[in-house]
Amino acid sequence: MYELDLESAKKIIKKNNSKRVLIQLPDGLKPKAEEINDFLKKETGSEILIWLGSNFGSCDVPSQAKDLEIDLVIQWGHNKWV
Repeated sequence: MYELDLESAKKIIKKNNSKRVLIQLPDGLKPKAEEINDFLKKETGSEILIWLGSNFGSCDVPSQAKDLEIDLVIQWGHNKWV
């Protein structure tokens, strides 16, 4: 069972006035993609894109993201990272 901090993600999106947000998830969290998308889209009005490619940690930002005109990238992982 994973605990997604959607409220913090919502606050960050609103604080940055992000219109196009890329969400990056490891394979174990990809089943939560629809839940994440629905909540953030409803609560922020932003366009939420889910990256379904590989994600091997916080340093694995997809190079294709620059072509998507993303305002913000949010990455979730299995472990807490401070």
